[in-house]
Amino acid sequence: MAETYFRTENLSVGYDRKALIHDICLDIKKGEIVALIGPNGSGKSTILKSITRQLSLIAGCVYIDGSELRHLGYRALSQKMAVVLTERIRPELMTCHEIVATGRYPYTGHLGILSEEDEQKVETAMRSVHAEDLGSRDFNAISDGQRQRVLLARAICQEPEIIILDEPTSFLDIRHKLDLLSILRTMAMEKDITVILSLHEIDLAQKLADRIICVKGDVISSFGRPEEIFKENTVQELYGLEAGAYDALFGSVELPPPEGEPRTFVISGAGTGIPVFRRLQKEKVPFIAGILYSNDIDYRIARLLAAEVIEEEPFGPVSDQAFTRATQTIEKAERVIATYFPIKEQNHRMAELIETARAAGKLEMV
Repeated sequence: MAETYFRTENLSVGYDRKALIHDICLDIKKGEIVALIGPNGSGKSTILKSITRQLSLIAGCVYIDGSELRHLGYRALSQKMAVVLTERIRPELMTCHEIVATGRYPYTGHLGILSEEDEQKVETAMRSVHAEDLGSRDFNAISDGQRQRVLLARAICQEPEIIILDEPTSFLDIRHKLDLLSILRTMAMEKDITVILSLHEIDLAQKLADRIICVKGDVISSFGRPEEIFKENTVQELYGLEAGAYDALFGSVELPPPEGEPRTFVISGAGTGIPVFRRLQKEKVPFIAGILYSNDIDYRIARLLAAEVIEEEPFGPVSDQAFTRATQTIEKAERVIATYFPIKEQNHRMAELIETARAAGKLEMV
C-alpha cells in the first residue's frame, strides 16, 4: 500500500448545486480499506454517490489512479470501479445469476454475450459470497440480506480496482456481516483492491478499516487510523452521545448508569463482574464496584456503569486505603454480590472482604 490510488481535491458535495459538505481532501492508497462513519444524515451516502458519479460534484475534483473521474468513459470507469449502494433495485424477471452476470458487461461486446470464462467468473463470485444456491431464483423474491450478497457478487464479478459500498451490512445477520467483511478484507489484501465503504457498526469499522473518515456537520471532522479515531471523546463528540458512553478498548457502547444512592456492592474481577454490572443496569439498581485493578477487564465497564469504583493500581497488593473504603462500603450496603474470580497472593485481601460480607449476612455469590 505505497501508492495513492484515489484522491479528492477540495471536493464539495450536495444537492441542487448547494454544498452540504465542503473541502473534502482525501488521499487513499491502493489496497487500503477506508470506512466512513458518522450520525444518520451526516452526508456519508452523499459523499459516496458523488465519488461514483451518481451525483454531480458541486466543486473540486476526484482522481482515480491519476485520472480525473469526470474524464473517464463509462466502460473505463466500470472496469476500475464497482459500486454497491443502498437503493433497492427492482429489475423485472431477472434471476440472481443474471444480476451477477451484469458485472461482466464492461468486458463484453455490444451484444453483451458472456463467454465461458465470463460464466465461470460469475459462478466464482457467487460462491465467494455463499450465494451459489440463489442463482436460479428471482432477484425480487429473495430477502434483503440475500440481495446484498448478490449485489456484492456482481461487484466482485466486475473485477474492479476499487469498490464503493454504502452500508453493505445493513440487512445482514451477524454471520453474513462477518462473511462479507472478511471477503472485503481478503480482496484488499490478496488482490490489492481499494475499498471505500460506510458503516453504522463502529465496532466493525474499527476492526476492518485501515483508516477512518468521520463525517459530521459540513466538513470531514477527522481522517486517520482507527487507533487515532476510536477514542472515547472523539466518538462521543462525533455522535453527540448524551445518554450512555463509548468504551474505546472494547469498541462497545454502554447504557447510562442507574441513578440513586447505591446500596449494592459488587466484588469481582477478571471479567466475571461484567454480566452482573449489566444486569444491575437493566434492573436500574445503582451499585459500587471494587476493589478493581485499573487494568482489570471488569474496570472498563464498571467505570461506565457503577456509581463508584474502588480502584487499585495494577501489579501491586491491595492498599490499606482501598481495603478500608471497601470495608466501609460493605457496612453500609444492603447486599454484596461476589463473583467467582481468581484470588491469588496479590489480591488475597479480596477473600477477607467476601468473608466480611458473609459474616454480615449480606453475601450473594454468583
